[in-house]
Amino acid sequence: MHLLITGATGTLGRPLCTTLQQTGHRVTVLSRQPAERVRALCGRDVEVWNDLAAWTPERHFDAVVNLAGEPIADARWTAARKARLRDSRIALTEQLVQRIAAAHRRPAVLLSGSAVGVYGDGGERVFTEAAPPAADFAARLCADWEAAARPVQGLGLRLCWLRTGLVLARDGGLLARMRLPFSLGLGARLGDGRQWMSWIHEDDWHALLLHLLADPQASGAFNLTAPQPVTNAEFTAQLARALHRPAFLAAPAWVLKLAAGEMAPLLLGGQRVLPAHAQARGFHFRHPALGGALQDLLG
Repeated sequence: MHLLITGATGTLGRPLCTTLQQTGHRVTVLSRQPAERVRALCGRDVEVWNDLAAWTPERHFDAVVNLAGEPIADARWTAARKARLRDSRIALTEQLVQRIAAAHRRPAVLLSGSAVGVYGDGGERVFTEAAPPAADFAARLCADWEAAARPVQGLGLRLCWLRTGLVLARDGGLLARMRLPFSLGLGARLGDGRQWMSWIHEDDWHALLLHLLADPQASGAFNLTAPQPVTNAEFTAQLARALHRPAFLAAPAWVLKLAAGEMAPLLLGGQRVLPAHAQARGFHFRHPALGGALQDLLG
């Protein structure tokens, strides 16, 4: 297959490009970074576009994987920051839909990004893909991102929304930010630690994405999360155990609210999400439990 990938230089996109090329697929990357930088991250043989205008109607892709979007938790949510978060997701997705509609020969499938934040802070509720979106900013961002991709269904494409949880990766992402303080014995639960964390090992994330590419009947929303979510307190304890360090500290909720502002629910809230749709399509997780996943990544 020939695939167009956005967000390819991120933590998830880089190994995806490598895997696809190793298995004989052609990859074109849309990125604002210089071409040589992209090839250094994604592989020497990738074609690099800096502008989606390069997709003329004569060009054909078998599939499009849309992972682009500025990190949601890297800075406080000012009005300008919120606008950038929306533009990097929704505006780009709308442009992709326009190019797909104009293509003389359209792709068969669009895998388009989203996140479990679409469900909002769920407390003890359990969410499958059938749950409706919530109304907070992060949930609306995800819902609008998904809505921007929906028109391709009327163009004859198969559409899968990738509702990704907290990805545990070897290089970058959540573990990279947490490893140093936990290694120093400074790991801490957030608030009371009762909020749920729906996580996934990066190998399972990539395997599930490839599964969705290959399954001609797969469509709709998919929770890309392991089948055994944990609370923040349990995550804290298991990460500390994997690094052979204590973790007796707690970050008070009021401090996190003061520091993060409107973004605080990302730290103090959570979602208890199950990958019901993926499992119904026959996908099997290699790392269903957190302890084994951390051992594989850190051991």
